[in-house]
Amino acid sequence: QVQLVESGGGLVQPGGSLRLSCSASRTLFSIDTMGWYRQAPGKERELVATITRGGRPNYVASVKDRFTISRDNANNTMYLQMNNLKPEDTAVYYCNAVTWPAGQEVWGQGTQVTVSS
Repeated sequence: QVQLVESGGGLVQPGGSLRLSCSASRTLFSIDTMGWYRQAPGKERELVATITRGGRPNYVASVKDRFTISRDNANNTMYLQMNNLKPEDTAVYYCNAVTWPAGQEVWGQGTQVTVSS
């Protein structure tokens, strides 16, 4: 079973940037769609962005034009570049993957992002 490990979270001021990484335990060529989700205190987990095996991205409206999702299949890593961060972006960010061809869904353990002055 593939394992996912997130990194890159931290504390940043409003307007700042962070880059999250999601490292997989095996090649991303064996993983179909990947995505980033987040969960703020007292709220349900929500989708942030997804990227297909071929590299096509999709974003929720609240992060479009601020966040960029990408994947490096050769290095088994997915990224989320977050710019112009806002306090409402504060949450635990989770990496998600669906394996191919089994279709198994896998989650990482999460990384905290806090946007505060």
